[in-house]
Amino acid sequence: MSTIALLFFPFAMAFAASSDLLTMRISNKLVLLLLGGFALTAVAIGLPLELVAMHVACALLVLVAGFAFFAMRWIGGGDAKLAAATTLWLGFGLALPYLVYAALLGGALTLAILALRQLPLTPFLARFAWLERLHDRKAGVPYGVALAAAGLLTYSNSAIFERLAS
Repeated sequence: MSTIALLFFPFAMAFAASSDLLTMRISNKLVLLLLGGFALTAVAIGLPLELVAMHVACALLVLVAGFAFFAMRWIGGGDAKLAAATTLWLGFGLALPYLVYAALLGGALTLAILALRQLPLTPFLARFAWLERLHDRKAGVPYGVALAAAGLLTYSNSAIFERLAS
């Protein structure tokens, strides 16, 4: 059972990244699954209520900031919710490293996509709708890929991972 709990977050992050890359959407169901998975895991490992409250407060703070960025059209709504759900698992202690990783990876991803958009899309690659969408200069950047990768980079330092791995 602990192996399933240990791998739940990485699989959810991988699904979020692939979903955003392929469809430019992060499902509300996935975000709710992350919330429920956190609640079940926190109970299963006996995470102290004070620590759970701090994780929730961190996630709410990131959600408020994320929706402010969404209102300014800097990020998508799914990105804001994914960042909040991810910080729920990581807490305040890892929120800053997570957000720094997300910013750096997101910047690199954006630059790579912008560079690729300068190249012609071959007819073979144009058959794939998700590649055509990524190549479209009017389309956004699937920032959920960077958010998920940043979550994976920080997860092994989280209180949840440490308790599950021991």
